[in-house]
Parts: sequence; C-alpha cells; structure tokens
Amino acid sequence: MPLTSAVKKQYRSIAHHLDPVVIVSENGLSDGLLAEVDRALNDHELIKVRVSVADRESKVLLIEEIRKETGAELVQTIGKMAVFFRKAKEQNAKLSNLVRYEHYLNR
Repeated sequence: MPLTSAVKKQYRSIAHHLDPVVIVSENGLSDGLLAEVDRALNDHELIKVRVSVADRESKVLLIEEIRKETGAELVQTIGKMAVFFRKAKEQNAKLSNLVRYEHYLNR
C-alpha cells in the first residue's frame, strides 16, 4: 500500500537526522549491496542510501532498482540521497528508527 503524503512528510522529518547506512558507488548494485540494504530495512525500517554516481539518469535507475528489489517505498530523493521505508515483520525497539523516534517524542 503506497504511503500517504502526510506519512511521507513525517518520515522525511525523521530521516532528516539520519546518516546514510549504505553507499552505492559507480560500480552499481551487487547482490551483497542489495542484501545490505535489505538487512538495513529489516533492522531500521526507515533508511537513507547515498547514490554516488555522476549521471542523473543512472542515479534514478539505481534508486528504482533498489526500490523494486527490496520491496521498499521511496519516501524522498534529494541530491544523491534517497530515503526508503519498509515495514518490518517484527520491530526491534533498539534499532527501528520509527520506534526510537516515538520514544524520543514521548520522553
């Protein structure tokens, strides 16, 4: 189910303070890189990925391939950063950026 614009806005504000967990270089996508993105989505649910390629069209294609291969929703792209979200089957309170943000708000 696609994310609503209100949910995307909330996720963008949460992701603003996050560092990228994966960096895609000119070498493109490999099975290991996709596995790392998948692991990061399972752990954190909301992640930033830096796509460090010179060509804008290549960047767009890489981001779309990451989205399709991982089954994640694209929340936002700004420059070389892309924010992805995928709901975890079991949220880990210590790792999930969404759970940690909720705890931060309720302190």
